[in-house]
Amino acid sequence: MSQMADFLRNVTLPTMPEVAHELIKSLNDEDAPLSQVRNAIAKDPALAVKLLRLANSARYGASRSVSSIDDAIALVGAGQVRTLALASCLNDAFPVMPGLDRDRFWHTSQTCGGYAQWLANSIGSDTDQAWLTGFMVRLGELVMAQNIPGCLSEIEKLPQHPGCRWERESALLGFTEGQVTAELARRWQFPESVVQALDASADPMAARPFSRLGGVLHVAELLAQCEAVDATTVDALPADVLTALHVDADWMREHLVQAQAFVESTTLH
Repeated sequence: MSQMADFLRNVTLPTMPEVAHELIKSLNDEDAPLSQVRNAIAKDPALAVKLLRLANSARYGASRSVSSIDDAIALVGAGQVRTLALASCLNDAFPVMPGLDRDRFWHTSQTCGGYAQWLANSIGSDTDQAWLTGFMVRLGELVMAQNIPGCLSEIEKLPQHPGCRWERESALLGFTEGQVTAELARRWQFPESVVQALDASADPMAARPFSRLGGVLHVAELLAQCEAVDATTVDALPADVLTALHVDADWMREHLVQAQAFVESTTLH
């Protein structure tokens, strides 16, 4: 039995609400009607309220009060609504973990999603899928903490450098948080492209075939783990991954965005 299979054998995975399963089904169907997203969100009053609050926020600058799910979807966009709603469901599905700074955890998750979306946009990939997958990638760490008491303090100990969580997780368990999240995504029936990207996120160049989204996640996680980013941050990024993604390092230096731009305004809370 593999290390991952042995780890997951007695793991109780978080239960996803019905609305999340309906939204995941729409992710797997490129021709899913708008009504599928609307009807799914309508089943969860708390989620609907969060969506209306977001649509009425200054970020979207609505000229009138938005009071229906249909109007909110029209303003925010169906793809982004589905992505943010799923992120909210994922946030609610995981319990508070002793020793985990929950605010910092979700802050980093939003940041990773933001950098993934930013990179995906630069290479012409699906930006909503990139944001959601980037937001999800650290969920595996919560499963590790839930099932192996004490591992969280070892994984999160200071000092840290970008990429150190992958190193520590591999040393402790033989696999990374992204690989655990990939198994979650597989069991929850996310699209296979999402599963493959999560599985490859810590070492995208080892994946065959190469997953562009996995490469995006790798770079996004490295950027999200930095206290601040500048030209030297780009210099430290893996050149082989940037080359495989066809991302120009000079472009990144010129257009690099600070993490705070991706937090708060890009989630349902």
